[in-house]
Amino acid sequence: MPLTPTPHNSAVAGDIAKTVLMPGDPLRAKYIADTYLDDVRCVNEVRNMLAFTGTYQGNPVTVMGHGMGIPSIGIYSYELFNFYDVDTIIRVGSAGGYADDLQLRDVVAAQGACTNSRYAHQFNLPGDFAPIASFDLLERAVAAARAQGVSIRVGNVLSSDTFYEETTDAALAWKKMGVLAVEMEAAALYMNAARAGKKALCLLTISDKPLTGEGLPADERQTSFNQMMEVALALTTPEA
Repeated sequence: MPLTPTPHNSAVAGDIAKTVLMPGDPLRAKYIADTYLDDVRCVNEVRNMLAFTGTYQGNPVTVMGHGMGIPSIGIYSYELFNFYDVDTIIRVGSAGGYADDLQLRDVVAAQGACTNSRYAHQFNLPGDFAPIASFDLLERAVAAARAQGVSIRVGNVLSSDTFYEETTDAALAWKKMGVLAVEMEAAALYMNAARAGKKALCLLTISDKPLTGEGLPADERQTSFNQMMEVALALTTPEA
């Protein structure tokens, strides 16, 4: 039997759809569910990490928050993949833009996720693991974005354990390597998916630019990322 519920998720087996969209903020999960899903029911409230299951164009979808940082998404995505039999997780989050030509609200698909975390250490690998997205999800996301008229950038991001950096030296070093943006979760999601033999993709909206000081207010981060959300939702339909 699946190991459900867990200490972090009160959903029982069958409450969670095979495809899960995961924003960091549980209130953003509620916004997605309220705005886009039909026949919605709340399936988790533990720690206020809200999860909702409903349908999008007739297809079952769960939307659940994952919190901030690699340890948090590491727990939630591991349980979803391994205990709740989830096949696909699509993170829909915010990121800080490093590339000069990225603007606020631009959409980025994380082809790969560099990291300064030691999350991969647990796997006892004889070298460095390169966390990457599932190619079929990435390919479909690009196609969906183009069909919706959404400009999307594809490339490397940084999953950082540090939000408040002492200096900009690290950001500039990653930028020199072509890293488009910084966020805090994709690498762990991609590693968990790889280990479980499941699929994952991280879609991001640029909410700030750490090297210039530009940024969106918190309320806009919660509700204004509709283009990214709609691209992600397109991946939940068989014809996407």
